Amino acid sequence: MINPFKKVLSDNKIEEIEKAVMLASEEGKHDVAWTGIKPLLKVQKRQESAVISLLRLVEEHCFPNERSLEVLSSIYTEYKNNAKIVSYIASALESARDIDQLNLAAPEHQLFKEVIENLVNVSRNLDGHDEEMVLSGLSTATRMMARQYDSIAENSYRRLVELDSEYPSYHYCFGLFCKTRGLFKDGMLANQKAVCLVDEPVDSYQWNLGICATGAGEGEVALDIWKSMGNKIEMGRFNLPEGGYPQCKVKLAERPLAERNATNDDPGLEETIWIERLSPCHGVIRSVLFQDLGIDYGDVVLIDGAPITYHTYGEKQIPVFPHLATLVKNNYLFFDFAATQEKKGQIGEISQVLEKDAIVYVHSENYRVLCETCWQDNSVDHSEHKEQQRHIVTGRIAAPSAMSPEDLLAQIDQALSELSNCKIYAPELCENSGFVERAEVEKRRFDLLIAN
Repeated sequence: MINPFKKVLSDNKIEEIEKAVMLASEEGKHDVAWTGIKPLLKVQKRQESAVISLLRLVEEHCFPNERSLEVLSSIYTEYKNNAKIVSYIASALESARDIDQLNLAAPEHQLFKEVIENLVNVSRNLDGHDEEMVLSGLSTATRMMARQYDSIAENSYRRLVELDSEYPSYHYCFGLFCKTRGLFKDGMLANQKAVCLVDEPVDSYQWNLGICATGAGEGEVALDIWKSMGNKIEMGRFNLPEGGYPQCKVKLAERPLAERNATNDDPGLEETIWIERLSPCHGVIRSVLFQDLGIDYGDVVLIDGAPITYHTYGEKQIPVFPHLATLVKNNYLFFDFAATQEKKGQIGEISQVLEKDAIVYVHSENYRVLCETCWQDNSVDHSEHKEQQRHIVTGRIAAPSAMSPEDLLAQIDQALSELSNCKIYAPELCENSGFVERAEVEKRRFDLLIAN
C-alpha cells in the first residue's frame, strides 16, 4: 500500500518524463536522458507505475547497456519478491545486452543469474496467466546467457507454445532460440507456424524462417521465403538459393554460439573477413584467414540477419554480420608464403591467372631493408652488411583439395615468369610438390623475410 504522506508522481507526470527521456535518447543526448529518469528512480520503491515506465525506457534502448543494468538492478533490489516485476525485468534483459553481437560469451553481470534463479523457483508453483508471464521472462533471460541455461530456455519456450498455441510470438521466439542454438529444423517449423498465424507478413518472422531453412538444408523452403520477400534468387550451389548480392563482411568465430555448449561457452578466436554472399543469409569465405579458426577460405557460412556494425570504404557502407554456423567445409589446401615484389599489388594479382578458385592472398605489404649477403647465404660470416631495400609481401596461398600441390606450384611459377623482380617463397608448397632442395632454399629466404 502506498504511504499517502510520501510523495508520488501523477500518471501525467510519469508520461511527461517518459516522453522527454525518449526524445533525448533519440537525439543522442544520453546524459540528458539519464538525468531525466532521476525522479522515476526516486519514487520507484513505492510507486509501481514508475517502475513500469523505467522498464519501458530500458526496453526502448534509451540507455547504454551498463546504465540499463543499473536501472534493472535497482528495481530488482526493491521488487525481488514480486513475481510480476521480476518477470518484466527478465524480459527487459534482452535490451541490456548487445544481442546483435550474437557470439558473445555469457554476460558476467550478476543480475542475469539472480533473476533466472528467482524465476526458476517461482515457476515451480504457477499456472494459468501467471505461468505465461513468468515463463516469458524466464525464456528471454535464459536465452541471453549463451549456452548456460539451454534446457531451461527450451523447456520454457515449449511450455509457452503449449499454453497458447495460437499466439504467433511464442512460436517466433522459440524459433529464434532454436536458430541461435543450431536447431535449424525445429526453428524452421516454429517460424513456419508463426508465419501462418499472422494476417500480414512480419519481416522478422520471414527472415528467421529463411535463415533456419538455409541452416537446415531445406533449400526449397528458403527459396520460397526469399522470393516472397522480393529477392531475385534461384537454386544454386550447395543445393541452396543463390542470387546476385554484393560482397559483405562477417565476424567469424572459432566457436559460434550455435556450435557451442555449456562447458565451452565462449567464441574463442575471432576474425572479420569477406564473403561472397550467395543469399540473404549465407556465403563463401573469400578471405584467407590470419588465424586458425577451424574454417577458412572456400568454406560456406551461415550468417544472421542483423549487422553488428558497418565498415566504411570510400562512400560505401559495408555491413558486418555475425557468424551463425558453418554449413560446408571444403578443406582447401593452405601454404604460408613470403614474397618480394617490385611495386605494390603485383603478388596479389597472380590470383587472377590461377585456376579452380586458387588464390595468393596477401596479408601485409611493407618496404624492408635486408642484407644482400645474408640473402644469398646466411651461413657466410661477414663483418659488413650490404643493405638492399625490398618490397616484402606475406600471406597464404589457398587452393581446392582437388588441385595437386605440383599443379599449383607450376601455375604460380608460370605467373611469376611474366613478372619482373617478383619472387614467392612457399617452402611447404615446394616440399609437398616433391622439390626438397628448393624447399630448403625457400625456407631460408622465407625465414629471413618473416624475421625482418
